[in-house]
Amino acid sequence: MGRLTDAIKHLLIINVLFFVATQLYGDQMYLWFSLWFPESSNFRWWQIVSHMFMHGGFMHILFNMYALWAFGSPLESAWGRNKFLFFYFSAGLGAALLHTAVNYYYFNEGLEALVNSGVSRSQVLETLKNGQYSPGWNDIVGRDTVDGMLSAFNTPAVGASGAVYGVLVAFAFMYPNAELMLIFLPVPIKAKYFVPLIILGDLFFGISGANTGIAHFAHIGGALIGFIIMWYWKKNQFNKNRWN
Repeated sequence: MGRLTDAIKHLLIINVLFFVATQLYGDQMYLWFSLWFPESSNFRWWQIVSHMFMHGGFMHILFNMYALWAFGSPLESAWGRNKFLFFYFSAGLGAALLHTAVNYYYFNEGLEALVNSGVSRSQVLETLKNGQYSPGWNDIVGRDTVDGMLSAFNTPAVGASGAVYGVLVAFAFMYPNAELMLIFLPVPIKAKYFVPLIILGDLFFGISGANTGIAHFAHIGGALIGFIIMWYWKKNQFNKNRWN
């Protein structure tokens, strides 16, 4: 966890450039490059990738970039640039897919509840696409259901966290006995225990529906794809020379 490898260096630079541009252009950057719900008028196909380079604040990008450097550099050194980039973006795409799938669940739960209560589907969709909602919906299907639908539709996802979670899983596969520490628990924990612990935390908060402002299922999606790829590579004794 010392040398700055080639792919990591370029990923850091691109993330910093996006962050600086976000500070300069603000909301317009979030409209263009965050990952919006596919039914939203703000959605664009490139957001599936571009959201990985967007961050919500200085601490957000700081923690993600530190983790990318600390855990990604040993992987790139072991695998090579191309294999690492394939893995990184695969985990990021997995994060986007699971996050969007969960949003579809909450969105459709609210939409179907309203439709079954006699509200026109087209009316609901048109209202949402205009950036509005009807307070009367709360009385019809309950505030929690409406809040879940609105959050899924209106809240964009940003950050490299999903891809970084995939990197964490790969690190635990490659270096299971490396000792790591949580900020709030300054006791060394082996990677093979540390990584499952933080993923279980995301799973708990994601299922509980806690309003933490964190896309927990994006983290889980990145970790899941990371696990599947590492399991496949290990099972098939993947030849890293293919990526050179």
